[in-house]
Amino acid sequence: MKKSTAYAKYAEGRAKKSSLLADTARAFLVGGAVCAFAEGLSLLYSSLGLPSEQGKILVPVTLIFLTALLTGIGIFDRLARFGGAGVLVPITGFANAVVSPAIDGRDEGLVLGLGSRLFVIAGPVILYGSAASALWGVILFLLTRLGLR
Repeated sequence: MKKSTAYAKYAEGRAKKSSLLADTARAFLVGGAVCAFAEGLSLLYSSLGLPSEQGKILVPVTLIFLTALLTGIGIFDRLARFGGAGVLVPITGFANAVVSPAIDGRDEGLVLGLGSRLFVIAGPVILYGSAASALWGVILFLLTRLGLR
């Protein structure tokens, strides 16, 4: 028997069984709550008299800040265990992915711990996202210059 097959059997025997229906329902409810909270923030900012454009900027900034804060004090991990993918909507998941490795490296100091681990997970996302957007920009530029767009 191959090692990978043996490990797969071992892992399958040790893995906690989960209910697909319950997990999906929790993810749906928690993800919906996060989105409803974001909509509430948007309404709050507009009720304070902020222009729509500023509100659109402040909502993700607030979500990122709160996610980083909740990750730092250990609440976000418990919420993620309960809500699964529902809490990992792009902005909150990204903020958690930036903060979590940095927290793990805090004992190693500001440079070698926090600084070097801050973008361990999020770095590739930033790199390939930036590269893809630059490539798309070049394609759109060429299409416009050729009169195809």
